[in-house]
Amino acid sequence: MADIVLSTLNAKYSHAAFGLRYLLANLGPLQSRAVLEEFDLRQRPLDIAEALLRHEPRIVGLGVFIWNVTAVTELAATLKRLRPELTLIIGGPEVSFETVEQRLTKLADYAITGEADVAFRELCRSLLAGNRPEEKIIAAAPPEFTELVLPYELYTAADLAHRVIYVEASRGCPFRCEFCLSSLDVPVRAAPLPEFLAAMQRLLDRGATQLKFVDRTFNLNLATSRTILEFCLAQWCPGRFFHFELVPDRLPAELREVIAKFPPSALQFEVGVQTFNPEVAARISRRQDYAKLEDNLRWLRRETGVHVHADLIFGLPGETVASFAAGFDRLLALGPQEIQVGLLKRLRGTPIVRHDAAWAVVWNPQPPYELLQNRLVDFATLQRMQRLARVWDLVGNSGNFVATTPLIWSGGASPFAAFLRWSDWLFAREGRTDSIALPRLMERLFDFLTVELRLSAEAVAETMLRDFSRAGRRDAPEFLRTRLPDQAATLRSRPRANSPTPKRQARHLASGT
Repeated sequence: MADIVLSTLNAKYSHAAFGLRYLLANLGPLQSRAVLEEFDLRQRPLDIAEALLRHEPRIVGLGVFIWNVTAVTELAATLKRLRPELTLIIGGPEVSFETVEQRLTKLADYAITGEADVAFRELCRSLLAGNRPEEKIIAAAPPEFTELVLPYELYTAADLAHRVIYVEASRGCPFRCEFCLSSLDVPVRAAPLPEFLAAMQRLLDRGATQLKFVDRTFNLNLATSRTILEFCLAQWCPGRFFHFELVPDRLPAELREVIAKFPPSALQFEVGVQTFNPEVAARISRRQDYAKLEDNLRWLRRETGVHVHADLIFGLPGETVASFAAGFDRLLALGPQEIQVGLLKRLRGTPIVRHDAAWAVVWNPQPPYELLQNRLVDFATLQRMQRLARVWDLVGNSGNFVATTPLIWSGGASPFAAFLRWSDWLFAREGRTDSIALPRLMERLFDFLTVELRLSAEAVAETMLRDFSRAGRRDAPEFLRTRLPDQAATLRSRPRANSPTPKRQARHLASGT
């Protein structure tokens, strides 16, 4: 039994509920009366309700995000039907804005908006003492780190072995990009560095191999960034991997000096480019020095072993297909191993909606609230771009086609235009862009390259076989075995690779990119 159950649905099992661990760590004397139960989107809300109710809780706290709000709403409705007396508390980014009108808020007893680390404890304390606050929506003030107990001891041995370990050295963001929830996270607050690094040391000593920093602007405070990077460098050994989100135009010499010392497979930098259109950037209050950005990305790819993941957004107000294509090609030329193409979303609370009337914006009312059309881009084009994003992730980002992907635009066409042609071709034949098995995808790409683009079948097959074998795969698809029987037989006899580096990054690393 537990009086308090903290729960959420993660997008995948490998993800960990970082926010709930903060809530549990800061329950104070109530922590012994609480448990944390994590689930993922593959599990049925009915089964989750059964698991939660086994604890016979008095309070259930649910973390709500854009990816799980539909399932959490179903779960909340089930819990309240089965146990009307149960006190249901919701919190998280999805219910921190536009809170009142949401169905989930109507189902819940209380909604905590903002950072709930302290507010959740105080609410639970009142409820368990028999005092029910009258206000249903509780606005939590952003706490200082000095008020908080860091949650890292709550990562279990199983978490360390099987999950990505999320950490943060700061909260908040000083920028005002209108599409992003982080633009509402003020002020920027830093964790006490000695305490934080001591907690990181304990995680590594316990066996953590992947630390993912969720700081929105890790390189904002250069002295702190350098200290953390130097710590990671000192603690690095084969198999350890550190992920940071960086402001792409802020990489001065004092950071470059440390970054250059890391071996390949040690670091991943996620850099938000979003748009190369300066008029669009100004319209959404995004400040970006493109010359510095390009110089930094070139340096990272030329002088370091950092795995670079860059983000672009399609659908920003004023962005056309042509201007996005130019930005995509410009970013691709800088050589990041991954380009995440995302469609613009209307995240609750973000000021991007102020452009709706001027640009005739139509949003999907269902999560994740993606753009459906606007004055410059119609619905059919948005659908094509959605498919391109998915196919690019399968082909361009996955590391399965590192050498093969550039063949798509080898005729000299714009890489974006060439890849859009391939994406359209694939959809016309498969009728889908999801659940395509790797051998099937390979064969379709082979047909496109050799029939549509008339490239040499033997050269394409040899390139594909090299890509296929990069991750230690041994059983080549039938269409490659028939074209390259001797090479495919050699492949089947090779030992399987066993890299501790995350799979996608390991495939890029094995290719030398």
